[in-house]
Amino acid sequence: MIILNRTNSENRDFQDLVFELDKDLAKKNGEKNDFFAQYNKIDQIKYAIVGINDNIPVGCGAMKEYDKSTMEIKRMYVPFEMRGKGVAVAILKDLENWARELGYKKCVLETGDKMLEAIGLYKKSGYKVIKNYGQYENVQSSICFEKDL
Repeated sequence: MIILNRTNSENRDFQDLVFELDKDLAKKNGEKNDFFAQYNKIDQIKYAIVGINDNIPVGCGAMKEYDKSTMEIKRMYVPFEMRGKGVAVAILKDLENWARELGYKKCVLETGDKMLEAIGLYKKSGYKVIKNYGQYENVQSSICFEKDL
């Protein structure tokens, strides 16, 4: 059974999982990785979730305010050996619930066009592709999504 721990970016398990995520993204993004890395700093994240199974961290996700009514989903990661077990779905749903509890009406997010598992997760979870926003506006390899809460 997965326990979802609501926390922030000071949580060591969250930091360790994000370190693994960043290594994975560096491989997938190649030379474009520096551009994306600048928008993925975690030092100011107030809202993070770590999934725990048998006292082992098995996934994470976070969110930060995009505007007064919208949270941006960030730093979603599940180690390869835990994928397909519902960890990411549980974390994403809890992030959405938390955003709703805080009074937000919508979530947005960005992922890369090579992140097929992530794209599948977001589509399965009710996210719709939107025009690229903010810093991703002119990035052809980015796919942006939104979901009304």
